[in-house]
Amino acid sequence: MADIKDRIAKLLALAESPEPEEAKEALLKARKLMVKHKLRPEDCTKTDSVIRSLIGVECTKMTDTWATNLSAVIAEHYCCTAYRSKRARSKKVEIGFIGLEDDFEICKNIFLYAYNCIKNQCTKIKKLHRCEGYTGAELREICNAYGWGFCWGLEDAYKKQQEANQEWGLILAVPEPVRTAADKMGMPSSYTQSAIDIWQKKYAESGYRDGENFNPSQYLNG
Repeated sequence: MADIKDRIAKLLALAESPEPEEAKEALLKARKLMVKHKLRPEDCTKTDSVIRSLIGVECTKMTDTWATNLSAVIAEHYCCTAYRSKRARSKKVEIGFIGLEDDFEICKNIFLYAYNCIKNQCTKIKKLHRCEGYTGAELREICNAYGWGFCWGLEDAYKKQQEANQEWGLILAVPEPVRTAADKMGMPSSYTQSAIDIWQKKYAESGYRDGENFNPSQYLNG
């Protein structure tokens, strides 16, 4: 069994190859071996400690309401679980992740990259419309519409990737130690999406397109 685990570990490492065909073939072989021997990825690789940590990003029920949804969408795709923490007598909540050490770092960095992409675009939107007489509340709603649209587009993009690559299912599963740590914290919570009015629809559609086309590979390579 040790030899099988070692072989799977090498295939999983090869699955990170920058050559798409080579990576896909290695991933397929690893998956077949894991299914045959009833093994999970964490059974074949070194056991990292489970990290549970806040990452310094805050939001409220009115501002950046999309941020909690964004964290959940990204966490699911990077073998982690998202959560949020609220300080006593504060309207703000802070976003955090639970994951194995390596997964946690990747998940956190991808989230921060996506979060900053949205915030930068929101800054441009505010600058464009502030002189047109929009109130602060209206600008906030426009930015929230864009942020929610980005989340929807990103979620759909991930679903399409997984449908096109069914063999990713086992690899992307949240490891058992992470699920156990998350279960101890109770049910996850998130802000509900407020209704998007017709005049905000174009901003949600713009966000959707950006989320659908979001590609962190350049950031990861850097």
